[in-house]
Amino acid sequence: MYTLMIALFVIGYAAIAFEHSIKIDKAASALITGVVLWAVYVLGGADLHTAEHHLLEHVGEIASILFFLLGAMTIVEVVDAHQGFSVITDRIKTDKTVVLLWILGWLTFFLSAVLDNLTTSIVMVSLIRKLVKEQQLRWVFGGIIIIAANAGGAWSPIGDVTTTMLWIGEYVSTGTLISFILLPSVAVLLAPLIYLTFTLKGTFERPESHVQHAHNATVMPSEKMRALAVGVGGLLFVPVFKTVTHLPPFMGMMLSLGVMWVVTDLMHRRKMDSVRSELGILGVIRKIDTPSVLFFLGILLAVASLQTAGQLKDLANGLDSAFDTTTEMGVYLVGGIIGVLSAIIDNVPLVAAAMGMYDMVPGTFFAQDDFFWKYLAFTAGTGGSILIIGSAAGVAVMGLEKIPFGWYLKKISFLALLGYLAGIAVYAVQRWIIFG
Repeated sequence: MYTLMIALFVIGYAAIAFEHSIKIDKAASALITGVVLWAVYVLGGADLHTAEHHLLEHVGEIASILFFLLGAMTIVEVVDAHQGFSVITDRIKTDKTVVLLWILGWLTFFLSAVLDNLTTSIVMVSLIRKLVKEQQLRWVFGGIIIIAANAGGAWSPIGDVTTTMLWIGEYVSTGTLISFILLPSVAVLLAPLIYLTFTLKGTFERPESHVQHAHNATVMPSEKMRALAVGVGGLLFVPVFKTVTHLPPFMGMMLSLGVMWVVTDLMHRRKMDSVRSELGILGVIRKIDTPSVLFFLGILLAVASLQTAGQLKDLANGLDSAFDTTTEMGVYLVGGIIGVLSAIIDNVPLVAAAMGMYDMVPGTFFAQDDFFWKYLAFTAGTGGSILIIGSAAGVAVMGLEKIPFGWYLKKISFLALLGYLAGIAVYAVQRWIIFG
């Protein structure tokens, strides 16, 4: 059962990776993989009651992510339907590809630290759709958005799920995160941007702005601004709500969605039914990319099965026994490998396994706010960019822009790895300067 589950996960992963070759949608492969792995786990002799208990626990965690994703996607679609993003895109006058790349890269980086990498990636994909017509070029921008969103989320306690886990568990503090991880995170984005500055030339063409839906004529400039303000304000409110109430982030997202719903209904209450149906939540929600949500569900179910069956825990223990974590080099290697593995397996269970494996012993690299936990927050947060399905941001961009796994592997993975290694180098130099 143990080995069979690993083999089935690899087969399912390959089906996702070669989606365009086998002509089977990745959502279907992910769903089948997720369900079959749980079935094999149960049929392999696991206690049914215990397995069901673990499954429901994981479903609760997965549901919170999916509801968060649905809420964020809906809010962004509502802002888009009101042409709210034109308030931003109309102010970006450049037609030079490299200039736009730097603008969007750093905008994503800092926005991700305030929101989170998943929400930010959804917002930024909506922006590039308004700015760039050519699909392949949009995919390049999408790759940079994934790298920037994960890098920006790594140094903020609310920017990435794994960073938030370590922060809530008091393994790291806010001041430590920002002071030790900011510069390495900057290097993660800076390295691919510099590389592309010398390899990506020319200008880009914008989509035809005069091609509009009939209902767009009814959207007044004040309504555009109101939709943008309420939408972005609602997204920014989510981390505040979480900090104040300590409720899961999806609760804040649902509250923001509800407020957006009320505001848009009141905004268009005197307009024709056809206009209200197009601009309101009920009309917009039909445009949500449901296959991407189902793909997310399947992937998370598959990884959860490996976590429950013990393969991920054994992987973490194997790393610990293979490398001497009482030395700096051992910690660098273990943390670095966990970061690379997070590109293949979701970083949440990997970090959870590490948290359960090491105690915060004063005087060691594993003490509170010490070397390992800061380094783990960085590597687990940024390593997922190496493959497109290695992070929530990557999965979201992949679904929204239909970026093939193979294309990302050939065009972006090298850039993400370059940034990841540059970030580790900056972290090491920074630690050497401080501690000697």
